[in-house]
Amino acid sequence: MKALSFWLKEKLWLTPAIYIVIAILLSISFFYVDLLYIEKMKPYIPAILLTNVDLAKTIMGSLSGALLTMTTFTFSTILVVLTMYSSQFSPRTLKNFVQDKITWRVLGIFLGGFIYNTLSLLFMRDDLYQTDVISTFVGIVIAFFCLSTFAYFIHYIATNVQVGQLITELIMDAEEAIAKLKNLQEEEEVSTEKVEWNPIGLKETHYADGEGYVQYLSFKKLVDYANEQHLKVNILVNPGDYIYEGKPIFHVYKTERTEVSVSKFYSLGTSRTSEQDLDFAIQKMVEVALRAISPGINDPNTANDIIIRLGRLLGQLGALKTGAMTLGKGRVLFQFPSFKKVLYKTFYQLSHYGKEDISVLISILESLNVTAALVPARHHIELWELHSYVLEAVDIPKLKSFDHEELQEKIDKLAKATNQHSYNLLFVENEQKEI
Repeated sequence: MKALSFWLKEKLWLTPAIYIVIAILLSISFFYVDLLYIEKMKPYIPAILLTNVDLAKTIMGSLSGALLTMTTFTFSTILVVLTMYSSQFSPRTLKNFVQDKITWRVLGIFLGGFIYNTLSLLFMRDDLYQTDVISTFVGIVIAFFCLSTFAYFIHYIATNVQVGQLITELIMDAEEAIAKLKNLQEEEEVSTEKVEWNPIGLKETHYADGEGYVQYLSFKKLVDYANEQHLKVNILVNPGDYIYEGKPIFHVYKTERTEVSVSKFYSLGTSRTSEQDLDFAIQKMVEVALRAISPGINDPNTANDIIIRLGRLLGQLGALKTGAMTLGKGRVLFQFPSFKKVLYKTFYQLSHYGKEDISVLISILESLNVTAALVPARHHIELWELHSYVLEAVDIPKLKSFDHEELQEKIDKLAKATNQHSYNLLFVENEQKEI
């Protein structure tokens, strides 16, 4: 079912197709209303709403041309926004716009309006109608609705192409993925303390029957299945991993020689998704920040805003249980990436490309401070070690006096937040000079 959900999201033509079908049915319906029932309904319909066939042809011909022009303009706008997302933000963020339902609903409404008026124009023949018709009025109402939708679409595009709105959407995606993992850990009685995995029975390895990215793992259904069949399952992959055909996915331990099918508990796709893949959710924000500090765009303030907001996400993630964990009272073993690995993947590119920009370095340390205020004490040493890793590539002797002071202040603050001993940057600078 989840695989079907991902398949439907990738089929962008489905939403416009639904509106096109509705327009065709509406046009045929009013054709028969005008042909068979309009004479009986005339006493109940204001005369101003009815038109003769000649006037109907003129109005619908004009509406068809106007709606086709609006559709072309809308489609061109969508292509421009897609190009901008890819060049200025990140190719990975394209899905946030492409899978936006509003965009394709607007395009579907324009296509539907054009098709309704075109088909209704096809049905307008003098030899068919002996009286006035109401199809023209319906076409005008649809055209007014299309104009209102067009005005809303311009406002929507102008709002959503702003980088702040994109960052907010990316953060919401990451928070949703974290919340799902938190609920899973609470509901499935996750245990990480002294995980002992000593399954008994026959070991059976299940391999991937295709290639692609792991888009979804059905943890709850897998736990229920393992309880029902008295199995123990070791999950060998993580959401977001790229796997090839024949790669081991599960180790299944069973006490009886029964047929076991676990292929339905994961889904593969041609691209990564943020639903369970926390690395990908964070990677998209990191890539937007990297584009912002690149010489071509040169917008470090946007990068700094993203880096600091990443601190809150990492704080939420650090509050979860990480590492090897068992679900469903030891039925399923899953290896969640360690918090140290998550920190490294978040900052290793930012620290490399931002080492020459003091504002980026200060933002990274501030982000670590935000994280330290939210995570349990067991992760403090990892945050302190990461700050050392970030500063390893910095040419401290070249820093200006005020830069020294600001950086020293952030280091002292982080040392206090993580219960570590601070140090003097000037002492480190002197050591580097001696070397």
